[in-house]
Amino acid sequence: MANSSELFEMTQGRAPARVSSLPLAVDLDGTLVSTDVMVESCFIFAKKYPLQLFRMPFWIANPARFKHHLASEAVPDVRTLPYHREVVAYLKEEKQRGRKLVLATGADEAVARQVAQELGLFDAVFASDGVTNLKGDRKRDRLVKEFGLKGFAYAGNSTSDRSVWKAAQETILVHPAAGPRAISESDSGFDRVFHPDSPGWWPYLSALRPSHWLKDALVFLPLLAAHQVYDLTMLAHAVLAFVVLSLCASSVYLLNDLVDLDEDRQHAQKKYRMLASGRLPITHALVIAPTLVLLAILLSLFQPALFLLTVAAYCILMLAYCLKLRSLALWDVATLAAGYSLRVVAGAVAVRIAVSPWLMSSVFLLFLGLALLKRYAELTNHRLNDRPNGSVRGYAIEDSGRVALYGCLSSYIALVAFGVYLAGDSNRQLRYELIWVSYALLAYWITRMWLMAQRGEIKSDPVSFAISDRPSRLVGVLMAVTVLVAG
Repeated sequence: MANSSELFEMTQGRAPARVSSLPLAVDLDGTLVSTDVMVESCFIFAKKYPLQLFRMPFWIANPARFKHHLASEAVPDVRTLPYHREVVAYLKEEKQRGRKLVLATGADEAVARQVAQELGLFDAVFASDGVTNLKGDRKRDRLVKEFGLKGFAYAGNSTSDRSVWKAAQETILVHPAAGPRAISESDSGFDRVFHPDSPGWWPYLSALRPSHWLKDALVFLPLLAAHQVYDLTMLAHAVLAFVVLSLCASSVYLLNDLVDLDEDRQHAQKKYRMLASGRLPITHALVIAPTLVLLAILLSLFQPALFLLTVAAYCILMLAYCLKLRSLALWDVATLAAGYSLRVVAGAVAVRIAVSPWLMSSVFLLFLGLALLKRYAELTNHRLNDRPNGSVRGYAIEDSGRVALYGCLSSYIALVAFGVYLAGDSNRQLRYELIWVSYALLAYWITRMWLMAQRGEIKSDPVSFAISDRPSRLVGVLMAVTVLVAG
């Protein structure tokens, strides 16, 4: 007579899962976890030793040695890896039935043993050892040697597991990298399939952070400053510049998330990001990021030659920021301010308009203040969460007062520089006085942002906070309307 779990599965239109006593070998990357540990290690290594990046292509020639070297220098925190919960639950059930479980992976043995110790489920670990890269046929041979041909069950996820499945008596497919249909058409049927969720396009769009494209609207500033916003030819070049900078920015955000995977998973909010949570495979991000840059380069060919150089400077600066500069106090905020300034320069180059030094000074100082505000907000949140000895990007908690002082000074000096620019504007229009309304709104918004940061209300990027903050949205709309009406 069927037990209760079998009856439930029958009522759901599925055959009950077969209970097996065969040793079960489980792959790690993409099967037990929804990530690639070696790729993550590469980014951790690049973050620690950015100057070693140029040597990495030569190390890849020997995969086993390369993995072993990475494991000795840069191992992800196995406690926060994105484990496939349904797979782990299944393994726990099999363990309780007395089934022997083996972690069989191409990852280095040091990493594999840490994962096995963390989960406490595996009776044995077969992994790469610095000499043998335990993947594909080598993994099959190791399992056959241990358990005999057709003497084990195997759970994997990719086409590199095909030879192992063929040698196994029981086969399990987990969240297939090539899609369940693509693999099942070229291999025999599987005894069990763990189907991936179908989140659609949302993880991809979310990882690009489209809300941050608002920052790239700075490319329109030279056009607005010259009162040429209704010139359709210039506007078309500015829109194209906006698209190019948005593509580059999204590529940088993907790179930033890849470099920060370990840290993000330990953060209260950032752990839900698409890459950190495992909802977006990091291998997909590795394809998307360079594709976005390539598309940006192609679109830049329709702009003046200097535009492409400006975009290249922006990308190089942001790459340096991701890998090193963001961990250096004051260098980090200066780099961010320079990145915003380069957006304005890119817009000026695209429409062939010179920008006033006063306006550029105002932009640099304003975004230097916003960058310092972000650091101050992070330090404040650390303090409010009873972490008095914490640090953020090279800043200690006790630096928060100085950071606030520097940020406020920078923000209000930016307002002074902007006021000088407005007073000396040689292209005054009939509704020129309306621009001062925007000036007053900007002063209000800056003051409000610092007040919110001091209260601990800003828990992420200031721009993200502004997008979700109703008063900030109202100020943004009023400023936009005022500028457009003023012409």
